Amino acid sequence: MKHLHWFADLLNFIFPPRCHVCNASLASHEKFACSHCLSTLPRTGYHRRRLNPMEERFAGHFPFVKATAFLFYSKGSPLSQLIQDLKYRNFPDIGILLGELAGKELFSTGFFSGIDLIVPMPMHFLKEARRGYNQTHFIAEGISRATGLPVSYPLIATKGHKTQTSLSQEERLSNTKGIFSIKDSSQLDGKDILLVDDVCTTGATISSAGSVITGAAPTCRLHILTIGVTF
Repeated sequence: MKHLHWFADLLNFIFPPRCHVCNASLASHEKFACSHCLSTLPRTGYHRRRLNPMEERFAGHFPFVKATAFLFYSKGSPLSQLIQDLKYRNFPDIGILLGELAGKELFSTGFFSGIDLIVPMPMHFLKEARRGYNQTHFIAEGISRATGLPVSYPLIATKGHKTQTSLSQEERLSNTKGIFSIKDSSQLDGKDILLVDDVCTTGATISSAGSVITGAAPTCRLHILTIGVTF
């Protein structure tokens, strides 16, 4: 195995890894994005606000305790670059990076206090097979590494749905209706659940998943965290 490490070190010397945002060479302790770019990603601070814009999006749709997004997301932004590479360019470990970053920063604020387990947003198996992975599984793993909370997968996508990019709010809600189910509600009964997704736009997908979770396990208490949110 030593020769493999030697070969990897040689490749890194000849082709040093670069930041996916600014293209600067990465230090030995950095992965995918440099410390400067990560530090300048715009934090929302929503976890410090009651009835923040994330919570306003879901109010009245399904019962939940709190909801927040870690970073602001906009087209062409540094976060957009990282999310695009995570989802479409075969860099799943960027999800772990972003999950750990969110987990570490929010952990000190008490956001995770009382939460029992993390549930990542599922992807239909055909879509996951085409992509090769579900990016939210990696985000959840990163949060788990930072917080020590276990990850569970009781929520499943029972059917696919077309991309939401060009749809209106009403069309998005219709597009996501009935796409999720719970395979084992006993994992959720009486628990505090953290539902995790990558980016919240209108919130239609999260609303559909949240309704299914709270409908199947009415004694659970639902919390929501996404890495990004549009504004």
